[in-house]
Formats: sequence, structure tokens, C-alpha cells
Amino acid sequence: MALPNIFDKEVSENTIHRIDQLKPDTQPLWGKMNVSQMLAHCNVTYEMVYEDKHPKPNFLMKFFLKSFIKETVTGEKPYKRNTRTAPAFLIIDSRDFEKEKTRLINYIRKTQELGEVHFDNKASHSFGKLNINEWNNMFYKHLDHHLNQFGV
Repeated sequence: MALPNIFDKEVSENTIHRIDQLKPDTQPLWGKMNVSQMLAHCNVTYEMVYEDKHPKPNFLMKFFLKSFIKETVTGEKPYKRNTRTAPAFLIIDSRDFEKEKTRLINYIRKTQELGEVHFDNKASHSFGKLNINEWNNMFYKHLDHHLNQFGV
């Protein structure tokens, strides 16, 4: 079953509507992150696309990521609850809810506006070149997983 297409304006706006339902005191249904940390965690995916703040993995690490992690991240199978995340995605300090929420919404809109053609065969930070479907799955599945974690 194909995941909803985050590049579609209706899908991206529905995702943003879900984010808008979050409040600074929204509690998770599972996991250790608070809602502000979760938003910051979701922003990391987009930081790796649009910012130059996360070091790229070396050849050996990239080989490992492509061989053993890529399908989990870019495939359609949902994430399991409480699975470990990559070190760059660990958010342990406190974050500003409104700032992280605004950043995430802006990233989603920018991605939708650039469109799927912009991402077709574009190299990702960790997995090399991805096709449109892989980019979509990576973006949508991660957001959906964490929005479900917070009941929206």
C-alpha cells in the first residue's frame, strides 16, 4: 500500500493541520520525548536536506546505512514504537515549542512547493540518490509516526 504523497498540497496541508493540533503540553502515547523535542527531532530530516549543519557520513558509514537502514527509512512499512534513532536525531535538551513547530511547518511547505520532480534522483544526506517514492516515504512516514505518537 502506497503512503500518502507529501508532495501533494492536500496531504502536506493535512499534515500541517495535525501539527497545528499539538499544544506545548501534549503528552506522548509512547516514548521519552516531549512534544517540543519531537518537533525538533522531525526537523532534523529537513535540516539534512536544506541546511549544512549535520556532518555527512563517511564512506563506510554510508555503505552501512544504504545496506541495512535505507529500506527501513524509505520503505512503506511503518516504524515500530520505541525503536532507537540515529545520534543526529537524538534531542535531549529543551526546545522552544513554537519555534520548532514553525520550522517544521515551513520545511513541509517548502518541500511541497519544490515538488517531487526536485527530489527525483536527488542524493540524500545518508542514503545516496533516492527516487520520488523513497523521498516521499522518508518524509511522510517519519512525520506520521511521530504525529501518531502524540495522538494527532
